[in-house]
Amino acid sequence: MTPGIAAPLTLLDKIRRQILSNGPISIADYMAQCLGDPKFGYYMTKDPFGTAGDFITAPEISQMFGELVGGWCVETWKQLSKPSKFNLIEIGPGRGTLMSDLLRIAALDSEFHAAASIHLIETSPLLKRHQQETLENAKLAVSWHESMASISDAPTILIANELLDALPIRQFMFTDSLWRERVVGVGQDQKLAFGLGAATLDPKSLPNHCHQIDEGTTVEISTAVTNLVEDISRTLLRNGGACLLIDYGYTRFTTGDTLQAVKTHKPTGILDEPGEADLTAHVNFDAVKRAAKLSGVYHHGPLEQGTFLLNLGLLERAGQLGSDKDRKTQEQIRADVERLAAPDQMGNLFKVFAMSSEALNLPGFQN
Repeated sequence: MTPGIAAPLTLLDKIRRQILSNGPISIADYMAQCLGDPKFGYYMTKDPFGTAGDFITAPEISQMFGELVGGWCVETWKQLSKPSKFNLIEIGPGRGTLMSDLLRIAALDSEFHAAASIHLIETSPLLKRHQQETLENAKLAVSWHESMASISDAPTILIANELLDALPIRQFMFTDSLWRERVVGVGQDQKLAFGLGAATLDPKSLPNHCHQIDEGTTVEISTAVTNLVEDISRTLLRNGGACLLIDYGYTRFTTGDTLQAVKTHKPTGILDEPGEADLTAHVNFDAVKRAAKLSGVYHHGPLEQGTFLLNLGLLERAGQLGSDKDRKTQEQIRADVERLAAPDQMGNLFKVFAMSSEALNLPGFQN
């Protein structure tokens, strides 16, 4: 640090100083710092999950979600010819709730349970501590990693729920017959502000239906998402296996600005409080699917989450859970089913996509 210059007190101070010194930054860089800065980043310093946090994910809504994903893992393992040793990997495990519910169901199959080696990929020290608490009574040893690179090769079953939406995106706006990149700069009032940078996007990289568009139209590109899909694909092709990706997004490449900030379950300004709010964007599952195809893996979906969970037996599991319960508990279970699967709640907005190293009849994807 330069002598005489005080350390930044907030992430806003740090980003503002960076911009004033080096010029505007991309939205991807802004997202990466807001979410992952070692000292100030949202996921490094916050527990965002649950009613006391900023948002609620499907595993936090009901145990049924994790249990059905657990059943999916067991059936997929069987279709992979029951490898005697395999890696069960979750990227972005939150509080560990999904893995906890998954393992409770998976333990019913003693062969699966004996073969599984559990690996959680987590970069947040705070969330890692929550995961350790949640899984402290797990009957299987759990290993933590910061990336897949440190996990030994073995047949792989990988899951990730609400991970892709938090990966950085770049935005390009159509203006004066060019796709120019949106950037974050500092305005005259010293507040962060959006602007247009010098970088442009080759229109040939966009689908044909994005060529005839209006002035001011925005598109979003995430190389971070496609890079992760390619990385997972290489792992599956090298070791054999399958993965399950669940997130909110769209199935056909479309235009529009989907970047949003959420704090205490309410929308807030994207540039207002860097590091204090969650930043996400809708996942382009059309791009995910194209990346998977180019990588050479078999792909399945995307499919609406509601259809997927119903195919896996959501209603049957709800009936089992509520069969001997009081009316209030049964009504809560019904409300949870609605929230997870109803078209006007998570059912249609969230999509499910799977990849596999070989042609498999993966559970849940039979329409």
